[in-house]
Amino acid sequence: MSKRYLILEDGQVFKGRAFGETTTDQIGEVVFQTGMTGYQETLSDPSYCGQMVVMTYPLIGSYGINRDDFETVRPALNALIVKECVQFPSNFRSEQSLDEYLKQKNVPGIEGVDTRRLVRHIRERGTMKAIITDHLDDVENQVSQLVQTPLRNDQVSQVSSVKPYIVPGRGRRLILVDYGMKHGILRELTERGCHVTVVPYNVTADELLQMQPDGVVLSNGPGNPKDVPEGVELVKNLIGKLPIFGICLGHQLIALACGANTEGLKFGHRGCNHPVRDLKTGEVWMTSQNHGYSVSEASVNHTPLKITHVAINDGTVEGLAHTDHPVYSVQFHPESSPGPQDCHHLFDQFLTRIEEEQNIGGVKTCQNVQTFVGS
Repeated sequence: MSKRYLILEDGQVFKGRAFGETTTDQIGEVVFQTGMTGYQETLSDPSYCGQMVVMTYPLIGSYGINRDDFETVRPALNALIVKECVQFPSNFRSEQSLDEYLKQKNVPGIEGVDTRRLVRHIRERGTMKAIITDHLDDVENQVSQLVQTPLRNDQVSQVSSVKPYIVPGRGRRLILVDYGMKHGILRELTERGCHVTVVPYNVTADELLQMQPDGVVLSNGPGNPKDVPEGVELVKNLIGKLPIFGICLGHQLIALACGANTEGLKFGHRGCNHPVRDLKTGEVWMTSQNHGYSVSEASVNHTPLKITHVAINDGTVEGLAHTDHPVYSVQFHPESSPGPQDCHHLFDQFLTRIEEEQNIGGVKTCQNVQTFVGS
């Protein structure tokens, strides 16, 4: 394998070997993912759009790539960084190696990197830009060009569906707004018999209401929630008219629409081993997460929102509920793709809330917002 280099914008250089796509230099935001398994779901998660993902587990690719574990059709990440890429996977479901898959999808990879040192550096200095290149000519000039190159802020428009489509079912009629939706969310809804209409990120409230849904799910997605003003406006115009459940980016959009604020995290939460506490029951769930922004706890105080979940590791906000309307959200991924299945019941609880609201003749109030969690 040929030599390949990872150059960070602070001048740090990490040497490695090329795999995957080998002909193109790539710039992106370097982040790390702490899961021991689930690299295929990570590769195909649209929330990684524009990012270079460092896998903290040292051996990646051991069970190959199969047709069942994708979260979307095309990977959205800019590059994959690993300690060791397995060339000969061993698993009965494996259809191709990780290297073959990345070549097929034109995603560059670099292996042989001291990922432990790299992750420690990111944790200390924070998330930053980097370039993957096969040429180490003039590092000072390469770093200067990297610093001056802005990262894109239109990731949601890159990964959202272009037009609506329907996944038919005989149950509740739901709208799923696609900000970079993982297929795991769609699977959880269809397994419950829901009739799901997936719509693009820029759908308007009038267009959505014309479809006469029973409820709305706001999906996960990449980037800064403040770069998605269409989503904030949509939520503002839907609150009080329909039950809403937000996941990850959807959670942040609900917060912004209700007057709370969001802020960037130093290095984010990415992995399938993040503990979260349900404030009503005291239960701790292991969750799958992928986000670089969070809702500011202090900003929630003067809004019609109540904090329902918090992260054990750093105390950040992990769940919200509206005090007057059936609007709920979680920062983590209840569909758990990849990750533990502690939170699948949240989909059942949302459908129960829809039924309760219809039984009382509308969505004017929600007498007990906390019944959504821990019940």
